[in-house]
Amino acid sequence: MIKKITREEVRHLFPVRPLDANKGSFGRVLVVAGSRTMCGAGFLCAKSALLAGAGLVFWALPKSMQPAFAAALPEVITLPLAETEEGYLAAEAFDELQSFCADRKPSVAVVGPGMGASPLLSRLLTEFNMPQIVDADALNFMAAENGTVWPHNTPVIYTPHPGEMAWLLKTDIARDANARLSQVRELARQTGGVCLLKGAGTLVCAEGELSAVWQNTTGGPALAKAGSGDVLSGVIAGLWAQLGAQNGFNLQSALSAALSGVYVHGLAGDLAARTRTDYGVLAGDTALHIPAAIKEILH
Repeated sequence: MIKKITREEVRHLFPVRPLDANKGSFGRVLVVAGSRTMCGAGFLCAKSALLAGAGLVFWALPKSMQPAFAAALPEVITLPLAETEEGYLAAEAFDELQSFCADRKPSVAVVGPGMGASPLLSRLLTEFNMPQIVDADALNFMAAENGTVWPHNTPVIYTPHPGEMAWLLKTDIARDANARLSQVRELARQTGGVCLLKGAGTLVCAEGELSAVWQNTTGGPALAKAGSGDVLSGVIAGLWAQLGAQNGFNLQSALSAALSGVYVHGLAGDLAARTRTDYGVLAGDTALHIPAAIKEILH
């Protein structure tokens, strides 16, 4: 059975914003992202998490990138980490990252956007004891390891596009609705997490008692642009940080964040397209329309 993600459903799931709240009330997002040739991925993700309402956002990035991006995104706390000669986050950065997390206590992490062939990915996926959104190059790393590397902690949200999904499952890219449905269910079964299959009518599925499949009803061709997935991961992370702070970081809050996140992201793209057209919307435009999308949902 496929359920539609509707405005009414998302409004019911949305985190509340008490008048006596402080930034700690709305969770702390850690974004581990970026490399020398993929600088913008972490920027889009971290900014989107803030625009979706997270109280604090940290961005762990290669140290050579830090000065420029700390200035470009002053609302985010940046953590410059060791990098390889090629500009990827280095494996030895893991201990420093763990120390930072022990001190600043982020509640949910986004792992993978723009990380490329980072040697840090293996340790992040197997040793990082934190709720995670696993995206982009983290998914590619999992696929390359043929299912031998999966995050051990739960809950986890996986966000593949059709190509990444096919590689993860060692099958063909889904070309019709039935194949898409089968693939998102299979990845949820294998991982025990919340799984998205991005694309027109993004599908969301969780394993076990929450095993229904939901289909998004917002978004369109405007989102078919580089960086859109980074914005989506940031939106989901920002919402999960808030929902988890209020209700606990479990499979239910992960699913609620995924369902509301894909709807908000799609609606933000639709709103951006009203002025910039489906041709001219950049991922950064979608990010800037996140507040307007939330306003339309809640009012």
